[in-house]
Amino acid sequence: MPDPVAPLPTHIEPDGPFMGIATITLEQPGKPVVVLDHPLIQRLEAAILALPRTIAGVVLASASERVFVAGADLKAISELNNTQLHAYLQYGSRVFGMLGQLPFPTAAAINGAALGGGLELAMHCDALIASPGAKPYPVGLPEAGLCICPGWGGTVLLPARIDPALAMEKTAKGEPLPFDASREAGMFDVVAASASELLKAAKTWVSQARTRPIERDGAPSRWIGRKAAQGLAALEQMRESLSTTEPGRAVTLAIDAGLTRGWKGAIEVEQRELVRLRASQAGKAAIQAFFDKAKK
Repeated sequence: MPDPVAPLPTHIEPDGPFMGIATITLEQPGKPVVVLDHPLIQRLEAAILALPRTIAGVVLASASERVFVAGADLKAISELNNTQLHAYLQYGSRVFGMLGQLPFPTAAAINGAALGGGLELAMHCDALIASPGAKPYPVGLPEAGLCICPGWGGTVLLPARIDPALAMEKTAKGEPLPFDASREAGMFDVVAASASELLKAAKTWVSQARTRPIERDGAPSRWIGRKAAQGLAALEQMRESLSTTEPGRAVTLAIDAGLTRGWKGAIEVEQRELVRLRASQAGKAAIQAFFDKAKK
């Protein structure tokens, strides 16, 4: 029998104004930043499964002072074979989906860079609560800069958080937004005055959201399929410019699938395209260049 997976640290407020609100903390002891690798996703799954269903809500926070989550495990994306990579992506989707289907409000407390899979994880929560960092930090989906595409719903999640056309453009180009631009674009539901106030702001949002009905239907509460007319108009506006690159074409296909086939259709296309693109000559070269640069 394999050893049981240790859940991520979880604290449930025992009393006070935030009584019953749980904070799950993303951590990777010994590492400078949090990266979404398979063990971390396993620990997140264990933490979600261990939550009492009688609690008031969940805040997803990060133990790292530098980032919320720096992104997905690029080593796995580059080294797993096609079958293994599909399984890794599907597993992540299932766990993130559990977070998005909890019967109470959820909020991500973003204290630093939220990139790629890290932002996708956050966007499975009902709300994004942020605070300014010691230095300006990026928020977005940089995958296209590596000649690949998002794989956990980013193509159809981001257009529900900011202007859809802007989201599609930035995703197709792999250009995250700086914190101030993210705030101006309406990315965040609440911006705390400082990092020290972030968790309080996130718990306050959850506490207030408890008074509103929670409807769960298998998809995140905020994705472009809930604003299909707006999404379709933006896609038609952007279609020609998006389709000038391979990642842009993948983004277009995934959004198209989401608007015509629903949330699961978007995820299926994203993951198919990510597996295809990372095996392309351009994808292999871009990922190798990233690793080479990191060694210097």
